[in-house]
Amino acid sequence: MKPISRSHFLKRTAATLFSAGLSFPFSKLFSKEGSDMLTRTIQKTGEKIPAIGLGTWQTMDISVDSSELKTLREVWKEFLNQGGTVVDSSPMYGRSEEIVGVLAAELPEESRKKVFYATKVWTRGEAAGKTQIVDSFQKFKTDQIDLFQIHNLVDTQIHLKTLRSLKEKGKIRYIGLTHYVSSAFSEMERIAKSESIDFLQIPYSIVTREAEERILPFAEANGISVLINRPFEEGELFRRVRGKILPDYFKEWDCDSFGQAFLKFILSNTAVTCAIPATSKLSHLKDNIGAAHGRLPTGTDREEFKKRLLQIL
Repeated sequence: MKPISRSHFLKRTAATLFSAGLSFPFSKLFSKEGSDMLTRTIQKTGEKIPAIGLGTWQTMDISVDSSELKTLREVWKEFLNQGGTVVDSSPMYGRSEEIVGVLAAELPEESRKKVFYATKVWTRGEAAGKTQIVDSFQKFKTDQIDLFQIHNLVDTQIHLKTLRSLKEKGKIRYIGLTHYVSSAFSEMERIAKSESIDFLQIPYSIVTREAEERILPFAEANGISVLINRPFEEGELFRRVRGKILPDYFKEWDCDSFGQAFLKFILSNTAVTCAIPATSKLSHLKDNIGAAHGRLPTGTDREEFKKRLLQIL
């Protein structure tokens, strides 16, 4: 069976409710505004950033003359209008850094200054790393990058030396480590114990919860901020709830969709600084941002929230 798309899922959910005689304005899914968007604190500095960012893997790997750029421009503008700032990319993501630079260059200077640029170095060797880092600045069209991460721990010690030098010069503001598999957590923790690391970027979702065992408590205890990748398991979570309707229980936590429930579970962990779902669709972007509004479950309520969500999956 062909997997259902997220947009199709949302529309079909609304249609199902309508056919059942229930009053459900589809626009309600996307009605939450950005002025009161949840923020989290970067522990090393006290700076606050929005709890929902924008990933760019696959979604922004397009050419600058692609017809898709128009749609991405709308997503980008809405992201910033809703209060978003954190955009995460990597040389591994094809042309994504370049597209971020093109979109950012179109902004008024004051708006451009609000963007929190995050990217990565992903190569072997000091010289190759320095070249790649310079390329990232050029593609972003900026002279300062907020967060530079070592992607998947490739040549970590070599790149840390370069990144520390750039941080001392004020070219970058924060240094981070990333990985997309839970098996890398022990190595990330080992490095973070001996090096000055500001951010970790890790996978975490309602079905991938290994991070709760050590790395998230470790980060919180040691003043390290955390970005969350793969919050929807590359769409697998939406395939699991295909044809299902969000129970009223989750609406008590200001969830208007399954996507918001998945993200609110992640954000309910206080060690999480920002989740970075990637999307090229305006409706998905608005839905994601909605998760950074309203109530989050805590304590025993969080356990109940998790239990009920897992029962559906």
